[in-house]
Amino acid sequence: MPIRRILRPVRELSESGKLAGLLLILATGVSLLLANSVVGARYVALWEQHVGFGALNKSVNHWINDGLMAVFFFLVGLEIKREVLAGELAEPRQAMLPALAAVGGVIAPALVHLVFTNGTPGASGWAIPTATDIAFSLGILALLGKRVPPSLRIFLTALAIIDDLMAVLIIAFFYSGSLDGAYLGAAGGILVLLVLLNQLKVTTLVPYLVLGVGLWFCVLESGIHATIAGVLLALTIPLERIENIEHTLHRPVNYFILPLFALCNTAIVLNGNLFPSLSSPLSLGIGLGLLLGKPLGIVGVVALLVRLNLAKLPAQVNWTQMVGLGFTAGIGFTMAIFIATLAYGDPAAVDVAKLAVLLGSAAAAMVGAAILGFAKNKDVLPQLAKVREQEEAF
Repeated sequence: MPIRRILRPVRELSESGKLAGLLLILATGVSLLLANSVVGARYVALWEQHVGFGALNKSVNHWINDGLMAVFFFLVGLEIKREVLAGELAEPRQAMLPALAAVGGVIAPALVHLVFTNGTPGASGWAIPTATDIAFSLGILALLGKRVPPSLRIFLTALAIIDDLMAVLIIAFFYSGSLDGAYLGAAGGILVLLVLLNQLKVTTLVPYLVLGVGLWFCVLESGIHATIAGVLLALTIPLERIENIEHTLHRPVNYFILPLFALCNTAIVLNGNLFPSLSSPLSLGIGLGLLLGKPLGIVGVVALLVRLNLAKLPAQVNWTQMVGLGFTAGIGFTMAIFIATLAYGDPAAVDVAKLAVLLGSAAAAMVGAAILGFAKNKDVLPQLAKVREQEEAF
């Protein structure tokens, strides 16, 4: 009986989507605490220890970011395929609003970042504030419960999935190294075999997974970032098997891989030289890109489409809630930190970028949660506008 009482709230948190976000926050806090404790040097060095042999002799950090995160991207790819073929993005009219809002939510933060960093070495990280962390952002909506209409959750889910797709494309085209033709050709050959398996209606997962491991290795050695292999593999998986795989991977990804990623990538030593950098163009570009660029891009595009009568707000969603969602989408965290590790070669710049992501994401989460928490079910702004129109007509 006592065990059930202990497990019940954990199960409820898991089912509501809150637990994944809470674990990321906990992992980040623990990592920062350890990195700045008496065992800080050993803790930071732990992630740089090499494991493996030959071409696979990589640091623990490398194995997490290029290995385990490929599983995360595989899950992202599965979600993208399912939503496009049989979910919220299957109907073009339904997909148009979140899709174009996601585009605005990528372009605006990148422009904000470049306003601060153009002409500086920090400009190479323009893509860092473009990403939305789907676990954290949906976790915020889950925390708010009935204050958030279901249609807003669906809209954010669709937007975040398209956002992830664009992040994958950005990583593939802008943050990959010099290409090795032989490995690239081998990766292409394996991808053809995977597509052939799909076309032949092969539903057994073993051949997909075996070829997937080979695809991952060839992509890793080709110069394209290895996580792209996860997405490519996902796109070849038969649709009827996707839901079961998602269900299987959901817990290990959210409760092991992502917290481990957070532990590894937030081992930031907060020395006196780091804090002055928070006012640097690099830091401001990332932080304000997340905090201001995301809502400007998302809400701006939605407002334009509604103004032109090309789209309507989701059912039961008002403008205040849409603004709150725009800020909530500014929670970058996982994907933003991941891109930061790719954007800069200087470890000091990477640490500044990571800290800016944490601060910008935290600010966006607080502002978004506050707006959504205090938003009324019926927006008073349209009503005030009608009153003013009637007064002017009179």
